[in-house]
Amino acid sequence: MAVSTLWWRSAAIYQIYIRSLTDASGDGIGDLAGIRSRLPYLRDLGVDAVWITPWYPSPMADGGYDVADYRDIDPLFGTLADAEALIRETHEHGLRLIVDIVPNHTSSRHPWFQEALAAGPGSAARERYIFRQGKESGAPPNDWKSVFGGPAWTRVPDGEWYLHLFDRSQPDLNWELPRVRAEFEDILRFWLDRGVDGFRIDVAHGLIKQVGLPDLGVDHEDLVSPPDRTNHPHWDRDGVHEIYRSWRRIIESYGEDRIFVAEAWVTGAERIARYVRPDELHSAFNFDFLRCDWDSAALRKVIDSSIGALHAVGAPATWVLSNHDVVRHVTRYGRPAPGEPADLEVGRRRARAALLLMHALPGGVYHYQGEELGLEEVEDLPEEVLQDPTWERSGHTERGRDGCRVPLPWQGNEPPFGFGPGGSWLPQPPHWHKLTAETQLRDEDSMLSLYRKALRLRRAHPALGEGELSWLDSPEDVLLFHREPGLVCAVNLSGEPFPLPPHERILLASETLPNGKLPTDAAVWLAVQGA
Repeated sequence: MAVSTLWWRSAAIYQIYIRSLTDASGDGIGDLAGIRSRLPYLRDLGVDAVWITPWYPSPMADGGYDVADYRDIDPLFGTLADAEALIRETHEHGLRLIVDIVPNHTSSRHPWFQEALAAGPGSAARERYIFRQGKESGAPPNDWKSVFGGPAWTRVPDGEWYLHLFDRSQPDLNWELPRVRAEFEDILRFWLDRGVDGFRIDVAHGLIKQVGLPDLGVDHEDLVSPPDRTNHPHWDRDGVHEIYRSWRRIIESYGEDRIFVAEAWVTGAERIARYVRPDELHSAFNFDFLRCDWDSAALRKVIDSSIGALHAVGAPATWVLSNHDVVRHVTRYGRPAPGEPADLEVGRRRARAALLLMHALPGGVYHYQGEELGLEEVEDLPEEVLQDPTWERSGHTERGRDGCRVPLPWQGNEPPFGFGPGGSWLPQPPHWHKLTAETQLRDEDSMLSLYRKALRLRRAHPALGEGELSWLDSPEDVLLFHREPGLVCAVNLSGEPFPLPPHERILLASETLPNGKLPTDAAVWLAVQGA
């Protein structure tokens, strides 16, 4: 297969959760000036682009995913001029910049929704959202549940109910309405005109709802671990694809280097492949890989199904281990069983191996900020600091996603570890002084050093990035595959050391290799004949 020169087909992209990267203003919340100060770090890390979570004006009921104005910057983060400077400086550092677009819902403070509330039932303003009469019993229009807990409907004083698949402050838009579609096409052009290199589409699978809004018959909706979403009444409906075909035409008018990536939690690789057909989106996060246990058979199955389904539509795979919605993978990999305490030493060892596995796979990769430092999920945050809406909507039974959003440790021996002069909006564990970027840059064997080496090699070696993968014979709990030209990746998930196959030299290993063997929970890249 010929390898494309399009950057996004093999890119390494770094996700920035704005509130938690670096605070330059001193208010304890990360901002655009903080991101600008870290561009040299990101350039030297070796990534190709950055993706920034929503920077728009917002009441921040859901960390900015409740947007009140899609054409400006929230004062917490800076100004529109700051955003334009960040776009320019990102490009000056040889990086590209992807921003979040949130099309499934707006904030309840958005002028459209405020107008809809004031206008009343049957108005044109209410058509932009999904308002319905309730049942005669006084119950909501149907049994749909919010991803954050509780019903997906809220009643307004005049008696109608509005749909919100997330928090009640995030009313779902009516994407059957041409005015809604035209508005977002204009929003895309607004940011493309300012030089952004693409968009990550939030809840890309959620825009279209089934006619009649039938009952689902499920007691709980979970964004990350969903039930079967085949023919689901509000997830992954066929109608979303018409929207993305129109978006693709818009972005291609700006050149072939601008891209979309879909956040689409759907059932199976064949369903995700529908989003990345040649006339739709460019790539989509591989959540089957993210959700996969540390198990060789499960990983190989996900790898094969992902590559096969995406290859069939001419799209690259896009691998990811963590993001701002899930428990950090150091903790996931270190947990012996669900609900049990994590062994972080085991988790970090497996995370190092997973890094080399992911970077050796064909396609692109996404990194969530802080994973290069080996950060774990902070599971003991005081209840009074929790801000994720899941905490309140679940009746204080689900702690939510704050544990993966704790601000990064940069330097020093005590919090806030160089995050900013005014503390941090979520408290950092004191032991993170061992994990600061400053400390790890001085240690050739640190997680950060391994990331830098892997990213540097990935960019330089012709076998890495887009291309073919060939499995080699190996024991049951060892993943062994060849990338042409001249690279073999081995990942040992067994309980015994694995003798290295014939090779010319070791390119990179996640652990030391005593007696020429690959230890348990370790990975290695080998140069073989033809390199």
